[in-house]
Amino acid sequence: GSVMARRASTNAYIAIEDTFCYLLAAEDFLHLMEISLGFNQYCTQYIATLLNQSRRQLQVQFAQRAAEQQSMNSPLSAIISKKPISVTPDTPIRQVVEVMVAGHIGSMVVVDEAERPVGIFTQSDAMKRILLPGLSLDGPISSVMSNHPHALSDHAHVYDAALAMAMHSVRHVLAVDEAGTLQGVVSERDLFTLQRVGLRQIRQSIEGAADIQVLKQAGADVRQLALNMLAQGVGAEQLTQFISALNDALTRRIIELNLDRHDLYGVEYAWLAFGSEGRHEQTLSTDQDNGILYVLPEWADKEPLKLRLLEFARDVNNDLAACGFPLCTGNIMASNPELCLTVEEWREKFGNWIREPHPEALLNATIFFDFRVLYGDEKLAYKLRHWLLSMTGGNPSFLKAMATNALDVAPPLGKIRDFITDDDPKHPGTIDLKKFGARLFVDAARVLALRTGVEATSTAQRLRQSGSRIGMPAEELSAMADGFHFIQLLRLRHQHLDTDHGAPGDNLVKPDLLNELDRRILKEAFRQARKIQLRLKLDYQV
Repeated sequence: GSVMARRASTNAYIAIEDTFCYLLAAEDFLHLMEISLGFNQYCTQYIATLLNQSRRQLQVQFAQRAAEQQSMNSPLSAIISKKPISVTPDTPIRQVVEVMVAGHIGSMVVVDEAERPVGIFTQSDAMKRILLPGLSLDGPISSVMSNHPHALSDHAHVYDAALAMAMHSVRHVLAVDEAGTLQGVVSERDLFTLQRVGLRQIRQSIEGAADIQVLKQAGADVRQLALNMLAQGVGAEQLTQFISALNDALTRRIIELNLDRHDLYGVEYAWLAFGSEGRHEQTLSTDQDNGILYVLPEWADKEPLKLRLLEFARDVNNDLAACGFPLCTGNIMASNPELCLTVEEWREKFGNWIREPHPEALLNATIFFDFRVLYGDEKLAYKLRHWLLSMTGGNPSFLKAMATNALDVAPPLGKIRDFITDDDPKHPGTIDLKKFGARLFVDAARVLALRTGVEATSTAQRLRQSGSRIGMPAEELSAMADGFHFIQLLRLRHQHLDTDHGAPGDNLVKPDLLNELDRRILKEAFRQARKIQLRLKLDYQV
């Protein structure tokens, strides 16, 4: 790497076993790269070659998983996504109907004291057994429920549920455990969603959604489609962009639904995404990072307008949470009055961080400077971006502070062991691929982009565009981008494996559990992170 970049080597290498080394003059090395295509590709595309091998291996692994998940041979427990809601036989009909309407529930299971199902009541039963006969709603649900509902073991296959529905002309089958306790309800809709979900269908579902319930299902479909794309060998850059694009569409639809209930006619504003969403780099485990940028008309009173925007933002944030995007624990949300600001207020906030780059200001910069518009007037953000770049590009002291902050965390590479893992007793032998992996590339690329005036927010684009402007070799930039994308791919794979079993997705990976190929690529990816950090050290003398 140092020879190709025509700079001094800054690393020391220690042999831990008998090693044969070939001493070759740098000029001969570079000449050999010119006359030998094979040697050139080996030196410049090493990590890309490893990534192609890993991708093929990944296709085999995840194709099997995707086939199992969408197969009629899957157990019923694999397709039960919600905890069942049930009532006792003596529950008043009125109460049951109210719960079903409020929760958009198509059926209600009636259980005994041991949580064993004894009956079921559906929406169609309400018409035939209550409305048409004019039955009182004060009676017990046992008087109108269907007795002896069809139940199967939660270990039974999806095929068994489909067969039971066909044979008995029913639309719901109950899943129970070995003790007969209710575990969930499988509906015709659940069987329908087992069909391969496509991008077009999800987009149509999102764009035509009339309520949040439809968008909840769309959010689940995005996760399933991501698994299918992993199985097809789609790269991490395309996959994270795809996830972000569909999440953008879902967010825009939630905003549109809320605009029907909030009067913002004539208000110039933009809904901003920050952090990973602002960089088009969302994985499958992400919370909300958003804000509002608006223009205060000369004739308008600020407080009433801001209150209207905050009420609107609060409803949007809550709906996003209902669709699988948890509320931000740090309150980085548009419903926070500190993040619902005019153009002038955002400039003042950004300007204070740039002029006084204390630790909290630098942390804020790493989140909020990666912004983009999801809905509203894009010109407002475009002007703010140009102002920001004009402020940072000519401020070397701020850029040095950002570079120092980016170098706070080093790649977890050991001098003797392959990796340095967490010694926390709660997570022994793990590496946080977000904190000690992706962040190294993200933070360095942000510094380079602010320095060179690059408007792009995604890490890979920032690396390619800003690196090119300061003269970094294209093959070196490509290797860095490949390293970043492999770490993102590992995060996606890990989060899929966790969430498949109902656990919350995280970024903690155990290197010892990786196969030999992935361990080699991860090591090379961390070396690429070390290279870009070295660039910052040399540029800013940190």
